[in-house]
Amino acid sequence: MVKSKGWEWEKVKGESEKMWKEPAEETYYLVQRWEKQEKKELLDIGCGLGRNTIFFAKQGFNVHTFDISEDAVKRTKEFAKEENVTIDIKQADMLNIPYGANTMDCVYSRNVISHTDTEGVKKIISEIYRVLKNEGECYLTLGSKDTWGYKQKSWPKVDDNTKIRQDEGPEYGVPHFYADYELIIDLFKDFKIIDIKHIQDFYKVNDKISTSYHYHILVKK
Repeated sequence: MVKSKGWEWEKVKGESEKMWKEPAEETYYLVQRWEKQEKKELLDIGCGLGRNTIFFAKQGFNVHTFDISEDAVKRTKEFAKEENVTIDIKQADMLNIPYGANTMDCVYSRNVISHTDTEGVKKIISEIYRVLKNEGECYLTLGSKDTWGYKQKSWPKVDDNTKIRQDEGPEYGVPHFYADYELIIDLFKDFKIIDIKHIQDFYKVNDKISTSYHYHILVKK
């Protein structure tokens, strides 16, 4: 298993920071879904700068979160203070989720658990299963083997599903795990799979259009 390495969030400043303060679009749907199910205890794996953590807290969930990055934890605490919400936040490694068994009603993690290798992803999924209550749900994303990163021949290969990112920026040197549908089915065999979506995102970098693919996965214990 590769050693965990978080984002270098201290590199995310100015205009680029603004994006990381806006909640992801699926969180609006999840709030409605999980409120109807009367879920309260929510774990956000990998808070980053706190965009989803703070949003869930403002909707009335008891939010627990952590990140391996000291800078991320510090800035999320500052964001929570600015927004006048209370969260439970720790600095920790997602390979060993710092909460007890059967304590969470729901788990959310966007573009986080892919930052390890295949062995690591399996360990994290087992940890998610451990902390979820029975009937608890988890929504997370995984990088797709159709995306550009998996096709980078110059990036060091860790295993059949994992490469080490080499382009400059906050993710330099961070392992990236990529999946396909068959692998997802196997990884989540202990869960009831509710929904799997394969989503292509478009974005512009230096006037060039780039794309990336992610799997969005909703499962129940």
